[in-house]
Amino acid sequence: MGILDSLSPPKPIDFPNSRQAHLFTPTPSPKFRVFASKKCNLTTATKIIKKTVSTESNQSSKAAINILIGAAGITIISLVGPTHAAESSSSLFLNEPSNALSLPTWAVHVSSVVEWATAMGLVWQYGEKSGYESWKGLSWGMVPLLGGALCACTWHFFYNSESLEVLVALQAALTLIGNATMCIAAYRIYISSQKRSENS
Repeated sequence: MGILDSLSPPKPIDFPNSRQAHLFTPTPSPKFRVFASKKCNLTTATKIIKKTVSTESNQSSKAAINILIGAAGITIISLVGPTHAAESSSSLFLNEPSNALSLPTWAVHVSSVVEWATAMGLVWQYGEKSGYESWKGLSWGMVPLLGGALCACTWHFFYNSESLEVLVALQAALTLIGNATMCIAAYRIYISSQKRSENS
């Protein structure tokens, strides 16, 4: 009976006007409020979990799409200049020198850089999601090699100019450093996997 009494509407409120209005504002009991809030929180939590799971899958799909769009954009941007110059040899554009890279060679160069950057991101995500922090070190170890690849693409973009030959030396140095950093990162992964196998 106590619950029913607490759920009953309050008495009407008298207004000073000649007309009287009866306002009923139901006030649920504290027990009902606790039950309703628990039910609401459970339903809300379920909705949040479902939304989070779908958001994470949507984010990974969007990330993959963004990577593909970016790769296509970089490829197109880097290829339009040399291709357009080769096609319009009689126009105002200059002819390409004999050491210019062909369209398929540019496609290989640019796609390799994009694939390497994508691999770095995937290795980093694996390290975060799996909890194996040593894999993040591998991603950092890949950075100098990415720099070397960008040096090579820059040098080729300017038709292997003699004034930019410093990029060739820089690419060689970054390749040496990158190979060393990746070797160190791989050794750290090996050591951490040995420790995990001993602990389990």
